[in-house]
Amino acid sequence: MTQQGVRPTAEQVLALAPDASSRKAGSKLGVAGPWSGAGSGQEGAVWGLCKGSGSKPYQTVVDLSDPAGPAYKCSCPSRKFPCKHALGLLLLRAVDESAVPVSDTVPEWAEQWLAGRRGRAEVKKEREWSGSAAGAEAARRRAERRDQRVTAGATELERRLADLLRDGLASAERAGYGLWEETAARMVDAQAPGLASRVRELGAIPASGTGWPARLLEECALLHLLDQGWLHRDRLPDALAATVRTRLGLPTSADGPPVRDHWQVLAQYDTADGKLTTRRIWLHGAASGHTRLLLSFGAAGRAPELSLPVGLSLDADLSDHPGAGLRAALGERHAPAEPAAARPPGITTTRALTSYGEALREDPWLESVPVTLDAVIPVPDDASGSWHLADADADTALPLTSSFQARPGLWRLVALAGGTPLKVFGECGHRGFTPLTAWAEGTAEPVTLC
Repeated sequence: MTQQGVRPTAEQVLALAPDASSRKAGSKLGVAGPWSGAGSGQEGAVWGLCKGSGSKPYQTVVDLSDPAGPAYKCSCPSRKFPCKHALGLLLLRAVDESAVPVSDTVPEWAEQWLAGRRGRAEVKKEREWSGSAAGAEAARRRAERRDQRVTAGATELERRLADLLRDGLASAERAGYGLWEETAARMVDAQAPGLASRVRELGAIPASGTGWPARLLEECALLHLLDQGWLHRDRLPDALAATVRTRLGLPTSADGPPVRDHWQVLAQYDTADGKLTTRRIWLHGAASGHTRLLLSFGAAGRAPELSLPVGLSLDADLSDHPGAGLRAALGERHAPAEPAAARPPGITTTRALTSYGEALREDPWLESVPVTLDAVIPVPDDASGSWHLADADADTALPLTSSFQARPGLWRLVALAGGTPLKVFGECGHRGFTPLTAWAEGTAEPVTLC
């Protein structure tokens, strides 16, 4: 379904930008001056001509009808998606709906692209249907081969961990990062990217400061537990076996029954590792009370396709992935998205820690859990110089993660509070609490912090 009926805020549109320079350039084009022939269609298309440095204006069109997220087309030479012209067009529509009026007549250049997208979607569906039986058997054989490679990689990693403990943890400091990078490369060859990522983290621990041996031993223990979980997966309960597969980085498909709800978008943020950009979108179901995570991926330098602005509510189906995690897949949307009318329910800081502890029973490798804190105030700790979120009505608090305290979001949070209680959504884990979105008292308008 299209989001045609929604008039997003400028902040929500800028969340689509692939980088800071695109946000800045797109903001300059979010005014009527450079645009002509702008319009929007009933099926979720938005188009316009943007004056550039040449004699011909850039032809820009955006398709908002795809449930997987917006698609963009522009005649400019930029290789970023969306480009600054697409961002500017959506910003113009966000701040001045009259500048992008609804029209039944779509320009020929825009219609050609939109028709091509519709045609390709139909061809893809037909191919998927015709090749489903043969594809299933081929997929089964590929999965068997991959499982064999992962088993070989896990067995090798067990030997390397045993060598480390036999030689002593100090040997890790002498060996340096190269040893672990080589081991990580072997895990990539074994098609176990989750193991590779954890192995790379081991290489950085000896240089992490005081107490590194204890942290290294802890991470080695978690790696050993994950290895053993895979090597003895036939003895595990189905849910735990699925969690092990997920932690190893093996692909899974959403197999849970669709759950229809009004899903409020709580947060959206991107992380990048040089090769891949991962977008995380947290949703909360108004009726079910469930919090779920959507993941979308893009090549380095490109924004992932799926984008759901914070503060919207989706009448949609979600299907869970297997395992103890909260990941889900977005299914059918039953109506256009609209601004959420209320804030999500919250809990105390004490209950947040309890929730994390309970989740660790099902997934020992879990870094954090999503929680919404109710009536908390950011306060500094004069002794350590760090910040906490303190319960307004109790003598308890959660430390903020060091990574969050190093970002501008901290001061946005402090300014929003002004010494008064806030509702804050974020991720609570063993490193502390990372705020992602906050609501001031008495308003349903979210403020993003990430």
